[in-house]
Amino acid sequence: MKRIVIASFAAAVIGCGAITFAAPGNAVTESDAATQSSHIAGQIMVKFRDKGAAAGVLRQHGLKEGLGIGSTGAQLIKVPAGKELRLIEALSRNPAVEYAEPDVLVTAATDDPYFGHQYAVQNDGQSFTNTANTQTIAAGKSDADVDAVEAWKVTTGSGVKVAILDSGVANVHDDIASQVVGYANFVSANTKEDPEADPEDKYGHGTHVAGIVAAKYNNKIGVAGVCPDCSILDVKVLNDNGSGSSSVIANGISWAASNGAKVINMSLGQRVSSRTLEAAVNNAWSQGAVIVAAAGNAGTQAKIYPGAYPNIIAVAATDNNDAKASFSTYGKWVDVAAPGVNVYSTFPNHPFVLGTQNGRATGYDIASGTSMASPIVAATVALAWSSQPGASNALVRSKIESTADRITGTGTNWAHGRVNACKAVAGSCPQLP
Repeated sequence: MKRIVIASFAAAVIGCGAITFAAPGNAVTESDAATQSSHIAGQIMVKFRDKGAAAGVLRQHGLKEGLGIGSTGAQLIKVPAGKELRLIEALSRNPAVEYAEPDVLVTAATDDPYFGHQYAVQNDGQSFTNTANTQTIAAGKSDADVDAVEAWKVTTGSGVKVAILDSGVANVHDDIASQVVGYANFVSANTKEDPEADPEDKYGHGTHVAGIVAAKYNNKIGVAGVCPDCSILDVKVLNDNGSGSSSVIANGISWAASNGAKVINMSLGQRVSSRTLEAAVNNAWSQGAVIVAAAGNAGTQAKIYPGAYPNIIAVAATDNNDAKASFSTYGKWVDVAAPGVNVYSTFPNHPFVLGTQNGRATGYDIASGTSMASPIVAATVALAWSSQPGASNALVRSKIESTADRITGTGTNWAHGRVNACKAVAGSCPQLP
């Protein structure tokens, strides 16, 4: 029996913030600014009544035309830092300008107290500490995230089922347990579901992964998942030491596909291929599921399975500066990347193996690994599917890959880029700095 060991993780924490949009209307003056949220330095938003006059009007102020902002007709104009409001006033006096306004920064629309630790969801370049305040995570690069908050303006998941094939999901946790709508336990059986096996997540990995996908938001506790209104199918395939077998994983895949999973996440891997495991993957794909898996944490280009199978989206890990994580497996066979360093999420409320091994707190804390990057992609897939419920799995996968941000490393460390949830749901998205 081939043994399967989950993508290992080291720990650390990260923070986040959120971008919002200034309300349309008249220009903002210097005096008005005191009553408004801080704006993004070095850029403003301008819409012209006469598009043909745009280049000439901007040239008068030493500016150039910028990128269009969705379907709004406005442009994002680069300006000297510190001169944003002065240029807004000047441009607003020109009859060719319909309006000019700052690109405003505000907090995200969530009251989850640890949301500020979730740089993967929204990164404003903040620093933060882990739950026990024993580790400080240095500030990262603004917008080195998956733009989940912007995606939520389009959809929050609408009950799309995401199967988490892992060590289980904590069945007593206010932020994630209620999101679980189906359950199967294969941990002590090779060929069938074993309802007598202990269902609780004593290892901790599956609960962390599930929280990344679908932790509830705006509930005044904890964190927010990337797809906070998604539903979880809890498929326990890893034992209390975080290991399993090819056959168990294959059974878990088959069960998930047969029980309505639109997305299957596997934050696990093995070094050798298995025809049985690949057949289970291919069958799930033919049933319409999108399958996502961790690329591994070896720091090499060696293929890891099931991630390397053609019908799976293999995921590498990045940090809060949009750089490849040092531990992440990489290569042209890897499809996309997502934040996987110091990712903050749910843990069991009781002692668990990973907590003891790595000094992590019960309830909530950080973890690192492609195991954390994979569920971010799985949740992004679910959001994309929620925005296009009639789409095929091939179309949804293509959408995820084609809308990924082509950050440094794209084309060599991974094929398509770091995923962008906002673009995947055709939202109104910020531009990378």
